Amino acid sequence: MVFEDRAQAGELLAQNLTRFKGKGGVIYVLPRGGVVVGRPVADRLDLPLDLIIVRKIGHPSSKEYALGAVAEHTEVLNVAEIGDVDKEWLNTEIERQKEEIRRRKRIYYGGHQAISANGKIAILVDDGIATGYTMEVAIKEIKLQNPQKIVVAVPIVSPDVARRIEEEVDELIALDISLDFLGSVGAYYMNFPQVEDEEVIELLKK
Repeated sequence: MVFEDRAQAGELLAQNLTRFKGKGGVIYVLPRGGVVVGRPVADRLDLPLDLIIVRKIGHPSSKEYALGAVAEHTEVLNVAEIGDVDKEWLNTEIERQKEEIRRRKRIYYGGHQAISANGKIAILVDDGIATGYTMEVAIKEIKLQNPQKIVVAVPIVSPDVARRIEEEVDELIALDISLDFLGSVGAYYMNFPQVEDEEVIELLKK
């Protein structure tokens, strides 16, 4: 399945989430790309939109190769992959990415408070899931807030990663669980531009 762009993927995803309309949920998106997908979902379901800010930890010799991911209070690391990585470098990189999360939080919220997931249905949305690390750490982070239920909703995910995610949440909703995953989320979009901070801020204001 190939999507025209993130906004179209969000519209299609919303059609599969209509049973959550007005059910006291919150749409939590992973910036930046997830915000573009999540905005139409929140609009169609008449639910508030908020953020779960996460950052990937890339391998020191190849930043595109993920070792794990971090959120503000939690982290998920691939134990099998970090054994040969310098521990001092890893600790420094984790703190550097957490500082970037704090920076983005200040920019995106502009003094506003995040919406607590306590007792609510937390619906986590991104533009797709490749390695799964960023979504896994987002799940771990949202669990700290004691939501009533956790739902992950994405346009695309591979079967192996889907199974891992399903073990951690109440429900996974995916438009396409691709048996032959193409290696990157962007491969499933005709238009997949980089999303800038300014667009995130504008979409949050709507």
